[in-house]
Amino acid sequence: MHQRTVSHSVFRREPDPADSFIDLNRLLTILVRRARLIALSVALAVALGVAYLLLATPVYTSMTQILLDEDLSRYAEESEPSPQSSQQIDMRMASAVEILKSGRLALRVVDDLKLADNDTVLNPPRSPAAIVKGWAKSLASATPETSEDGRRGKAAATLQQSLTVERVARSAVLAVSFRSTDPQLAAAVTKRYAEAFFEDQLSANFTATEQASTWLQERLTDIQARAQEAALEVERYRAENGLTTARGELMSEQQLADLNSQLILAQADAASASARYAQFRAIVEQGPDKAVDNASIPTQQAGGSVLQELRERYNSVVKRAQDIARNFGADHPQAAALRAERENLAGQVYRELQQLTASFRNEYEVARSREVSLRESIDKVAGSNAAANRSSVRLRELEQKATALKALSESYLGRFEQASQKQSFPIAKARVISDAGVPTSPSSPRKTLVLGLSLALGLMAGGALTFVQELRERAFRLENDVRTILGLKPLGYLPLVGGPKRRRPATIGAKAVKTEPGDGEEEDIPLERMTRVVLDAPRSVFAETLRNAKLASDVMLHGHGTRVIGITSALPGEGKSTVAVNFAALLAVSGRRTLLIDADLRRPSLGAIMKPEVGLIEALNGEIAWNQAVRTDRRSQLSILPIALRPGADRAAHANDLISSPAMRQLIEETRQAFDHVVVDLPPLAPVIDAKAFEPMADGFLFVVEWGRTPANLVRDLLAAEQRIESKILGVVLNKTDMDALPRYSDAGAAEKYRDLYDQYYTDSMKDIARR
Repeated sequence: MHQRTVSHSVFRREPDPADSFIDLNRLLTILVRRARLIALSVALAVALGVAYLLLATPVYTSMTQILLDEDLSRYAEESEPSPQSSQQIDMRMASAVEILKSGRLALRVVDDLKLADNDTVLNPPRSPAAIVKGWAKSLASATPETSEDGRRGKAAATLQQSLTVERVARSAVLAVSFRSTDPQLAAAVTKRYAEAFFEDQLSANFTATEQASTWLQERLTDIQARAQEAALEVERYRAENGLTTARGELMSEQQLADLNSQLILAQADAASASARYAQFRAIVEQGPDKAVDNASIPTQQAGGSVLQELRERYNSVVKRAQDIARNFGADHPQAAALRAERENLAGQVYRELQQLTASFRNEYEVARSREVSLRESIDKVAGSNAAANRSSVRLRELEQKATALKALSESYLGRFEQASQKQSFPIAKARVISDAGVPTSPSSPRKTLVLGLSLALGLMAGGALTFVQELRERAFRLENDVRTILGLKPLGYLPLVGGPKRRRPATIGAKAVKTEPGDGEEEDIPLERMTRVVLDAPRSVFAETLRNAKLASDVMLHGHGTRVIGITSALPGEGKSTVAVNFAALLAVSGRRTLLIDADLRRPSLGAIMKPEVGLIEALNGEIAWNQAVRTDRRSQLSILPIALRPGADRAAHANDLISSPAMRQLIEETRQAFDHVVVDLPPLAPVIDAKAFEPMADGFLFVVEWGRTPANLVRDLLAAEQRIESKILGVVLNKTDMDALPRYSDAGAAEKYRDLYDQYYTDSMKDIARR
């Protein structure tokens, strides 16, 4: 047993959490698998969209565009309009939108177009949904108003509901559109809305300027009277205090201003003379030796031309002396004469600088004396002007008051004149840039949008249904599911034999036998053929999967003599009995002595086929020897120990006691001596404990799972609770597999995608077996 368990672990694999991650390939597989559901959802949504298009009332939309332009009035206004900030522009546009949507403007349009009696406005055609909604509102509301004001209000409300006003991007353009079932009415209302907006602007401007003119007139009269009184008070005070003025100023103030101007000029002259005197004095104080080097005096200064001439002569003599000394030597007589001439010229330059220094000193003293004299004059005039200044303080206060009142009077006069002119201002600061035309095609319902939206909603609904279906998918579909969820070896797929399940009597030859619903007896073919699939189609997928199970038992039970293999499942109806009969028949035709024991005491299947008089229960009770109840199939040489169906007998009573009884143990030990393989058809694990009771006697188990039906969590929990059985499981068979649907559940590149390529190796078709 230990050796078999170790061998069995070779085929075990722990679940990998990463395997359950839905990647793009798996998502594509799900979409392909649920393509019919998605297509059905899309078709239904499109059909609903088409129905809506057929039943919906066509609505026409007429639109006009209005440009709010401040520049339209710039030629008629006195001043240029000031530039506005983006926030101000946004506020102006928002205000215009609300004006167009206002009830007052709607009432004006209703009155101008006489829409209070228009049935298209008051009672427009409605869709079925709108009719139902209107009935509900009518039941909840009071009796509708039939008066003239009531009709006007209802028409205005309808216009407001059907009107749309939007700003075009960030521009100063407003798009005004109106929806109606009558295209002519839509164009007329839209056009009238634009006209009413212009009229409202002009009317608002006229009313505002009229009110402003009246108020400005009152204020202007009062301010002019006060300004005149202030001017008279200024003149009276000037006459009383002897404040004589010339050119609007006091005489003393003018004299003081002139002296100050002269003082400023004298100070400038003194500063200039002082600077020249200081410059030349510094040159003279350096001595005769450096007089020539400092004799670079600007030509505009006095004596500058003489100094410039002396300096040029001095430089010429120096250059000639250097040439004579270089050519004839420093002792040459001509060189000595040139040096004497150079010293004479240097003395002349120094004397000239002394004369200029004395001249500039005299100029400085004169300018300084004039400055002192002007300061004394200013002090005298300032003293005499102090008294006048004290009197002028009050005078300036009176003048400021008079000036302010005069300026205020002029300002109000200008504003009054401007307001008076604007009362008849004929230009609105807006214009139509796109006229409202009669629409030629309905704007609603939009066929392309409705169909596109229907398609999108259909895809969304299909995706949601697909998501729900995938969430409900809890069964085994692929061999990889067995590996990842159970960690067991998958042995392959057993095709669904005979197509869809139907309840009908099974037949043996020409005699009908009524079977109970259970392990595979609900297929739409004779029951006897289902038990002989491996004999009738030895080169089919069905037979090949059971050969894989046989190979797994040979490998994992290597070293055992007689092998006792139990066939079980998680739930009833998964086809374990069919698998057990065909697996036993496959072992028998391979030349091995094989016994099939029907140990499902509660729901025996072979007894319904063979109709034995005695069977397993009688053998276990000691009524007969077990070999007396064995029947042998001629074709496969398979020995079968069935259960006899006795009317009125309670086969389920103490079933687990019989399975775990010493008699059963003795029977298994005796069959080990007589056969190479003993295949035991056991009850399912979930409802009863018979399989658990038989576990000590079994060498291994084949676990049958119905494809697409048995919950994976149930199987996992059952095996986790019965670890002794799980350790002996040779593999898992996926029964009743829809081979046509199988590729739709596998990822791209998986083996299930290439099942059709394998069919060339299976010469016996399961469809042919079903039609026999």
